[in-house]
Amino acid sequence: MEYRTPGQLIEALLESRGWTKRSLALILDMGEGSLNKVISGQSRVSAGLAIILEEVFGVEAKRFLELQHEYDLAKARIEAMPDPARAGRATIYGDLPVANMIERGWIVAESMKDTENVERELCRFFKVNRLEDAEILVPHAAKKTQTSVEATPAQLAWLYRVKAIAEGMLVATYSPQSVEAAIAAIKPLRSHPEHMRRVPRILAEAGIRFVVVEGLRGGKIDGVCFWLNEKSPVIGMTLRFDRIDNFLFVLRHELEHVKNRDGMDGAAMLDIDIGHDARVHLSASVEQQEAIADGAASEFCVPASMMDAFIRRKAPYFSERDLIGFARSLQVHPGLVAGQIQRRTNQYNKFRKHLVGVREHIIPAAEVDGWGDIHPIDD
Repeated sequence: MEYRTPGQLIEALLESRGWTKRSLALILDMGEGSLNKVISGQSRVSAGLAIILEEVFGVEAKRFLELQHEYDLAKARIEAMPDPARAGRATIYGDLPVANMIERGWIVAESMKDTENVERELCRFFKVNRLEDAEILVPHAAKKTQTSVEATPAQLAWLYRVKAIAEGMLVATYSPQSVEAAIAAIKPLRSHPEHMRRVPRILAEAGIRFVVVEGLRGGKIDGVCFWLNEKSPVIGMTLRFDRIDNFLFVLRHELEHVKNRDGMDGAAMLDIDIGHDARVHLSASVEQQEAIADGAASEFCVPASMMDAFIRRKAPYFSERDLIGFARSLQVHPGLVAGQIQRRTNQYNKFRKHLVGVREHIIPAAEVDGWGDIHPIDD
């Protein structure tokens, strides 16, 4: 028989033995009124009482305590006030890096504890009248901002910031020919990190909006390609790895998305841990698009056939002189070759000094949000 309360079990045990409640009260050395409260559920079965009942009835104390726990939980569910907004608050204050957004100036509030201002500012940020309509709180399939991979709240917030900045930019007219011209114009810049300062202008002249937004904590985004309309491609980057090889790889990867009109269907090509072998939750079509973009980026940094030949000749020992000589023959910075050697050999301690930074050259010339700067947004 199923018992819902410890009291029901006690009554069944009394009936099976032909005992009265008064008899049990005497056996337990407790008042009959107190026993009635336990049986009716007004008083709880404590661990001590459960052990005594075990001695009296030969039923494990654990059984009485399990029934008590189940009864308490069922009672609490009935008495608890349902709060449909609680799950939403868990997403906002648990998954969305609100404190980081306040710190970055994306939303204006004293702190996370200033919930009234936080929620009002999040409505403004996500461009909704009610917070429950914000895209971070709706299922992936129902989001207006579709992405090639399911975006976390932090990643979606970053994407919103990139889009808000891009919408305010003035660039030249885009055409399929202009992206080809931009790729060709960037190629000779691969030899010196300071040449990277010319990239934002080259892209703007090609009609491509280029936005650099420092990533939010835990976002792990490298870049994104999306379209404001069919003639307005946007490339967003985080520069989370400040290295010449990573910058040029991610940039060329995103340019390949633009060239192939990836994301024109409205789904932003969101690239997370770009260049790594493990990509999860990608559709077959997106996986193919990413593989093509990876191939183009790798070929742009160091042609695969030449890299293969260099490794066959020099492996397993690569000297500084060989590295610099090979890079010079390709007219690229040694950091691009160093990055390829590290990746192919899994020896990430090799030639680290050549993985020079480029952020300091790019930031003064680009539309930037982060690293202490807050990009103005027209609401």
